[in-house]
Amino acid sequence: MEFLSDTVVLSRLQFALTAIFHMLWPVLTTGMAIYLIVVEGLWLKTRNENYYYHARFWSKLYVLNFGIGVASGLPMEFEFGTNWGPFSQAVGDFFGSVLGFEASMAFALEAGFLGIMLFGWERVPPIMHYFATIMVAVGANLSIFWILSANSWLQTPTGGQFVDGHFVVGDYFQAIFNPFMLNSVLHMFFATMETSLFVIGGISAWYIINQRNPEFFTLSFKIVLAIAIAVTPLQLYIGHLSGEQVYHYQPTKLAAMEAQWETIPAGESPSWSMVAIPNDQAEQNDWEISIPGLLSYILEIKPQLSEPVIGLKEYPPEDRPHQIGLVYYAFRVMIAIGFLLAGLMALTVLQWLRGKLAPDSIVQQRWLLRLWLLAAPLGYIAVESGWIVRCVGRQPWTVYGEIRTVDAASQIPASNVLTSLISFAIVYSILFVFALYFGSRIIRRGPNLALPVPGEISPDLNTTPAKHVPDSRPVEAQQ
Repeated sequence: MEFLSDTVVLSRLQFALTAIFHMLWPVLTTGMAIYLIVVEGLWLKTRNENYYYHARFWSKLYVLNFGIGVASGLPMEFEFGTNWGPFSQAVGDFFGSVLGFEASMAFALEAGFLGIMLFGWERVPPIMHYFATIMVAVGANLSIFWILSANSWLQTPTGGQFVDGHFVVGDYFQAIFNPFMLNSVLHMFFATMETSLFVIGGISAWYIINQRNPEFFTLSFKIVLAIAIAVTPLQLYIGHLSGEQVYHYQPTKLAAMEAQWETIPAGESPSWSMVAIPNDQAEQNDWEISIPGLLSYILEIKPQLSEPVIGLKEYPPEDRPHQIGLVYYAFRVMIAIGFLLAGLMALTVLQWLRGKLAPDSIVQQRWLLRLWLLAAPLGYIAVESGWIVRCVGRQPWTVYGEIRTVDAASQIPASNVLTSLISFAIVYSILFVFALYFGSRIIRRGPNLALPVPGEISPDLNTTPAKHVPDSRPVEAQQ
């Protein structure tokens, strides 16, 4: 248990805990915001009240995730000053600015219009409400841009130079739009979309299986399926492009992702390691199953490598990742889930083309609906696995090739960090239980189909908007 007295290790564990927990919530809000734009837009276009009720129902899950995301994300900002003070001093001129942009532009935009989106249905014109929904989605996804830009800069620092251990910005645009930025932002954007689609689809499948408003939730099921047709293959392609960037810019991370100890020269057609037992101390894989000739196709879509794959043994132990097994399997979990979700999408589309997803027949597809229910949490696991590869694979560097993690951590007593780590674990566990409780309660209650529809035409007068009769039910039931 030596790590309990190691400040750097404990600080890394604490940041990993806060980051992994926090990531669970914005992953859903950023993607679900796009879905809310779609259903509200369909309501405005068709005036089909089912789309309106979908917007009202799913927005309740949105705000729950938003609230937990804010509460769990704030400590991360303070950790840069408390646990990672030397890092903040060295790169704060750029890194701090970008995080400030995220708070002042993205978060402020999302929070500013959220109230209108939730409570403005009968208080503002429909087009103004739709604009608020769009702004919430823009703010949520703008956070992806700024956060991934900052993290990508840690992977490929550009736009300035380090002078006496301090990063001096020469070109903000070059630093923001660093080599990793575009693919990283797109990869995360499609990850949040894919996760949200399969969560919404899984919840819809649960309602259909249990014969609760099956026609209503068949609609949401088909909407997410239609969007997933584009999102799932695009995510696989962007993921491939991100892997290519690692190949060119971070050879030690690539070697860790593939548990590749020996260098593979250019011109060869190497095997791809599918399953292995990496042994860090012996610098070898104790056991391995590989597919001949596949690695070159994964990296370059070519039968032979045009560039060598540098093995881990080429680097001194202090200059390469040490948790090879973690990086290796996190990468494979992410890939496997990506293909599983794409396969489930393709299988469901096939059933749709066969006419099996009609409201009167979809109930009979219980096996397919159960697969969607089981797939609902997979997107979260893939996202967390991807971030493990991204951050653990970058070690031993905080800023790749410039600042080592051991030098980025604050020199504070390990007992202090251990205390805060345990405190965060307890608080986040409580938050997680509350989130599950309130989320399950929202799902158990289901949509309120008795809500008045804004601008609804009275069947008696046919020209006058229906009067709003005060609802005597509790506020929670009205929403």
